[in-house]
Amino acid sequence: MAGKVILNADEMRRALYRMAHEIVEHNGGAGGLVLVGLRTRGVPLAQRIQRAISSFEAADIPCGQLDVTLYRDDLFTGRVFELHETSLPSDVTGANVVLLDDVLYTGRTVRAALDAVMDFGRPRSIELAVLIDRGHRELPIRANYVGKNVPTSRDEIVAVHVAEIDGRDEVLIMRASARSAQLQLRNPRSVLGGG
Repeated sequence: MAGKVILNADEMRRALYRMAHEIVEHNGGAGGLVLVGLRTRGVPLAQRIQRAISSFEAADIPCGQLDVTLYRDDLFTGRVFELHETSLPSDVTGANVVLLDDVLYTGRTVRAALDAVMDFGRPRSIELAVLIDRGHRELPIRANYVGKNVPTSRDEIVAVHVAEIDGRDEVLIMRASARSAQLQLRNPRSVLGGG
């Protein structure tokens, strides 16, 4: 599928670095922060923000990963979902948790992530950072930190590629097609661009 590049590798790097600064500034420093990447592409993005914060704060920020599959509101619709590891770096009770995801779309993935995090403790706060906010929310959820706002139509796809998984860094926007419908059945988050 060909698409229009809306963020290249350098632009992604700058957006994530800016978001790292915003997270630290808004939280009054790095103390008490816990970064949690949402599977799949939110995990490497969280790790990159962790490294960025460490580079200018000289702080070791805990970073974990969260699979929200078992918290999805469409879990019992007959589709097959693949389970991934959840690994939170510490007790989240009293922490300022920042959830990181690649694309914010309907808000349903974030709702599931909130439920999942609360099963691990009672954070002081939970914030949301996303590389792309594409609109079309179905739930009252808003990101605290956004790399880029990209107005889209519902028949467009936002595809985030990260080097750790896809071998390259870029964000594409493209029209949905029969091919993307087939891919959606296999991996709905990577094709539709978030939740």
